[in-house]
Amino acid sequence: MAKQRLGRGLNALIPEIPDEVEQGVQEVEITAITPNRNQPRQNFDKEKLEELAQSISQHGIVQPVLLRKVERGYEIVAGERRWRAARMAGMKAIPAVVKELDDRQVMELALIENLQREDLHPLEEAEAYRKLADEFGLTQEEISSAVGKSRPAVANALRLLTLPDPIKKLLFDNLISAGHGRALLPLEEKQQVIVAEKIIKENLSVRDTERIVNEIASGKKPVEKKKEEKQPWVLEMENILGEYLGTKVQIIPGRKKGKLEIEYYSPEDLERILEIIKQ
Repeated sequence: MAKQRLGRGLNALIPEIPDEVEQGVQEVEITAITPNRNQPRQNFDKEKLEELAQSISQHGIVQPVLLRKVERGYEIVAGERRWRAARMAGMKAIPAVVKELDDRQVMELALIENLQREDLHPLEEAEAYRKLADEFGLTQEEISSAVGKSRPAVANALRLLTLPDPIKKLLFDNLISAGHGRALLPLEEKQQVIVAEKIIKENLSVRDTERIVNEIASGKKPVEKKKEEKQPWVLEMENILGEYLGTKVQIIPGRKKGKLEIEYYSPEDLERILEIIKQ
């Protein structure tokens, strides 16, 4: 099934761009190009940039970047990853299409390009929506039309910006998901932090988080999840390792990975355990 195109696309936003854009391609010096100041993406994966730089070194840039003329040189509208990778590859100039665009068109196109890549962080997406609303006066309906998302999806994204900074950091570091973040919204900041720590420690699902939040909001004491009894083989392995190392050992199985906890009671005791492990 063909992937649904986001937003109104280049032709709708910039009708003057011809279908065969190659006719307007020109070589522009990399040093004359500056990044888009309203670029939604704040973080660029270094490893992926290096891979792209290697590909550009071998095959060149297949798709020209889109620029607009500014007072000092050119500003990137779409294609910042290609520009960054080309710099890493040591290129002096890159193919580009230069168009006259206003600030709103630039921001819409930059956002659409990043959404099409599907790895834009939810907070970066939400911040871009906020800028479209605050700086250009767009309604949520107009934003949804511009980027090809439903109005509820835009509204849900914007709600993440009301989270306090400590929770935003956990979300930005991918320790909790956007779904977890939205589930925490009804709570006060102190409660949000406590529940967020619980999410991370106990690997709670969004549904589990919603249940806990609802219990707190209704004044009920959250029901603790019943501690699962360890399987016999886990207890046996704990005993074997404990006897071998001469200390308490805990094996904590998880869904995808587990933890092995080995207790020590002094630096000397830790050295003793390490010597046993080295044998």
